[in-house]
Amino acid sequence: MKKAILGKKLGMTQIFDETGLMIPVTVIAAGPMTVVRNKTEERDGYVATVVAFEDIPERKLNKPELGMFKKADVQPKRYVKEFKYETAYEVGATITCDMFAAGDVVDVSGVTKGHGFTGVIKRWNQGRLKMTHGTGPVHRSLGSTGSNSTPSKVIKGLHMPGHYGHENVTIKNLTVVKVDTEKNVILLRGAVPGPKGGLVTVKKA
Repeated sequence: MKKAILGKKLGMTQIFDETGLMIPVTVIAAGPMTVVRNKTEERDGYVATVVAFEDIPERKLNKPELGMFKKADVQPKRYVKEFKYETAYEVGATITCDMFAAGDVVDVSGVTKGHGFTGVIKRWNQGRLKMTHGTGPVHRSLGSTGSNSTPSKVIKGLHMPGHYGHENVTIKNLTVVKVDTEKNVILLRGAVPGPKGGLVTVKKA
C-alpha cells in the first residue's frame, strides 16, 4: 500500500474548474496522523505501521491505551489504525495529506448512516400493497414470504424488514480534485459513505 490516510468527512460542496464546469465534491479533513508503533515480522508475524488520528484528552482513555501513547511519547489520539506502507516511518513521525495529489484515483471506506429497524419499502425499495379490495390494515408490510407446499419454507436471503445502514462500505475509484496541505483537506469528486463528522479511510485505488 503506497498511500493511505485517515480523515473525517466534513460535508459536500461544489467547485468550478477552469472551463466553468461545476464539480460536486466531498470535503475530507485528512490527517495529520502520528506513527505510534511499527509492527515487525519477528515480533508480530507481519510488517505494518500503526498510526493515530485526532487528539483526545487523557481522561477518555484507559490505561492500556494510554500506555501505548506514553511509550511512543505521543499525544493521546481518538482513532488508531494500521496500514502496510511501502515506506518505513519512524515512531513519532507525522503523515499528512501531501502524499496525495490532484488527479489521483482513490478508494474511500466508511460506516454508512444508521437508520435503525426499517421496513421493506425504505430498506429494499419495494412497493406498497394495494389500498383496496380487502388489503390491510397495514399497507406497507411485506407480501408473501414463501411458496406453496414446495419448498414450504422461507428462502434464505429474502428481502425482509431489519437493521438498515451502519455498515462498512467502500466507494471505489473516486478522483482527487484538490489537495490543500495547509488546511489538511482533500476534495474528492462525488459522495463518500457516512455522516458529517464520520471517520473515513482514503487509500490509493
